[in-house]
Amino acid sequence: MTMARVAVIGGGIIGSSLSYHLARRGARVTVIAESGAGGVATPATFGWLNASWGNPEPYYHLRIASLKLWRQLGEAMPGLGVSWSGCLTYDLAEPALRDYVAQHRAWGYPVRLVDGAEAARLEPGLREPPVLAAFAEAEGAAEPEMAVRALLAASEARLIRAHVAEIVVERGRVAGIRTGEETIAADLVAVAAGAGSPALVATAGAATLKFDTTPGLLLHTVPLEPVLRRIVVGPGMDVRQTLEGRLIIGSDFGGSPITGDPKAIAKDLLETVRRQVRGAENARMERYTIGHRPTPADGFPVIGFVPPVSGLYVAAMHSGMTNAAAVGAWGAEEMLTGRRHPLLAPFGPDRFS
Repeated sequence: MTMARVAVIGGGIIGSSLSYHLARRGARVTVIAESGAGGVATPATFGWLNASWGNPEPYYHLRIASLKLWRQLGEAMPGLGVSWSGCLTYDLAEPALRDYVAQHRAWGYPVRLVDGAEAARLEPGLREPPVLAAFAEAEGAAEPEMAVRALLAASEARLIRAHVAEIVVERGRVAGIRTGEETIAADLVAVAAGAGSPALVATAGAATLKFDTTPGLLLHTVPLEPVLRRIVVGPGMDVRQTLEGRLIIGSDFGGSPITGDPKAIAKDLLETVRRQVRGAENARMERYTIGHRPTPADGFPVIGFVPPVSGLYVAAMHSGMTNAAAVGAWGAEEMLTGRRHPLLAPFGPDRFS
């Protein structure tokens, strides 16, 4: 049987996961990414893997399934950069915190309330442990650039660094993509270009996708000796320590709103961590990143074939990190076999028609 030729537009975590799973199923994959391996949004992500609060039950089930698939990937692929420390959350008012834990425990999520003494034992790096917190033991993090490199290397995909000018359609079906220099033939095209996905889909004459993109700033320190054991999501400070020892810090689900001078925001984040985390007193800024979260207008992922063009698939969302393992595995299956995983059912692009 002839191998399917698949063009994946986007070299971030979603595109790399799709490429890996497509290749495992026998497809011949070409990745086209103007920014190269890593994409645009992925290097500026917090990397938190979670099925935490704020998600309705159908979306929770997608996220928790993806966490399980991340664990399987991590076991099968050394160098993926995945770790499972658990997360201490206390950035909610007490009633909301209690509701979150009660609701998610009823759904089967391994999360529990902890008092100040247990919070201090779980995360001794905090100078002022919270009086009440939620500890989600199944949560972890993926180092974004490590994960992308590992997935793309394992896929053995051809990587082309180029701007995609157009998705080529012939007689109602995708035929490939056109860059400024060449046309790349393909039987299937997957658009995994984050905030750029709606414009790319529009070049094929497909259904309109509605996205909102909000910027978020993250501070990255130089590497430190270990100062944190867990991911910490607290008032004014979301922070984790990477496998290389860097602290990644934001203030709003892993990012900080851009409401003024970005450098000043980064300095404020650094001072917050210096005050609140033992051992971080001399932490120094290495850089800050500003990422634009690719968020469909209703807040939920858009995953699936895009009507009316045959062979055109889209996978774009925030959070791409958490969802990447499931979207890659199940998206590849749907693209090559037509079988749609039940947990993807609520998230098709047709809902914007």
